[in-house]
Amino acid sequence: MKKAKKDSKLNVVGELTIYTAADQKEKLVALVTNHPLSTLDLSGVTEVDGAGLQLLILSKLEAGRVGHQIEFINHSDAVIETIELCNLSGLFDDPVILSESAKARA
Repeated sequence: MKKAKKDSKLNVVGELTIYTAADQKEKLVALVTNHPLSTLDLSGVTEVDGAGLQLLILSKLEAGRVGHQIEFINHSDAVIETIELCNLSGLFDDPVILSESAKARA
């Protein structure tokens, strides 16, 4: 996961899986706790499993708990497929904004 700037945007690169969950959890919780409005760019996500999905849910819940918001943008194919497979689109309440690579395949 790479921080894009000193602002509240974070780019996720690689896997959102059980193998990366602990490290990514700390970064996501810090992001939503320290910024009233955060953006998570999901265009670089290559794989999502149950642990990764839990991280996305946790970031939404934690932001709400502290009165902040987090927005997901540029959803990769892996993210879209996982969210749709689990029928969780409504839970995230974000418009699905496709990454450029996902737009090219659509």
